Amino acid sequence: MTHSSANPTTNHLQSTVTLSNGVAMPWLGLGVFKVAEGPEAAEAVKEALRIGYRSIDTAAIYGNEASVGQGLREGMAAYGIKREDIFVTSKVWNADLGYASTLAAYETSLGKLGLDYLDLYLIHWPVQGKYVDAWRALEKIYQEGRVKAIGVSNFQIHHLEDVMRTGQTIPMVNQVELHPLLSQQPLHDFCKANGIQLEAWSPLMQGQLLDNSTLQAIAAKHNKSIAQVILRWDIQRGIVTIPKSTKANRILENGTIFDFELTDEDMSLIDGMNQNLRVGPDPDNFDF
Repeated sequence: MTHSSANPTTNHLQSTVTLSNGVAMPWLGLGVFKVAEGPEAAEAVKEALRIGYRSIDTAAIYGNEASVGQGLREGMAAYGIKREDIFVTSKVWNADLGYASTLAAYETSLGKLGLDYLDLYLIHWPVQGKYVDAWRALEKIYQEGRVKAIGVSNFQIHHLEDVMRTGQTIPMVNQVELHPLLSQQPLHDFCKANGIQLEAWSPLMQGQLLDNSTLQAIAAKHNKSIAQVILRWDIQRGIVTIPKSTKANRILENGTIFDFELTDEDMSLIDGMNQNLRVGPDPDNFDF
């Protein structure tokens, strides 16, 4: 598996990392958490495709899979993009974890999205006593060739060890909250050692870092925004990232991170900001 970060000279949004099973996954995608079902979600997806994004991340609980599917169809038709050139991710929600219910949830997501397959399907949260059975269901879908890759979300090391011990397939991706105040280095090291691609949700800490003085100084030096610096930090660490936005200018800005490179000093300064601080739930203490 490729662990190296995206080369800045690739200078385009379609550059990919190769997952452990050989599937190519874009380094950067559009997240649609809290994007409203209807025109807002459909237009955000369509605009992302127009700009050059080829990865879209949604989930059953977001309630916008139908609009994401609409945006995908309209964008593919408008810009001449083939389905095989787009990487679509969704996730099974906690209430549906379990073997049969996870299989059913996958069909429901496909139906809402209007797709024949997903590129990546994830267990959304490690609900105790349920995620092992859900993983068996994901393995079945994968073995049948109905999904390109399978993985998990919000799994800590001990959760990953559970599915690695009981399952037949090591998760290809682990999508977790990750930003400069929660750098997740021990988890990153574990994932790298086991061929699991780490992926960052809430990479911009829901906007809470946009006036940080350390990041402001680095951004000014590179003539970039703080958001661009954070996303570039992810990529250079070898972490896939999926910033969420519905505004065309922000979607474009977030995608313009392949034309510069942070220095080792920049990287160390941002690494040093870690406080193990979460804005989302703690996976071990989440009231499911």
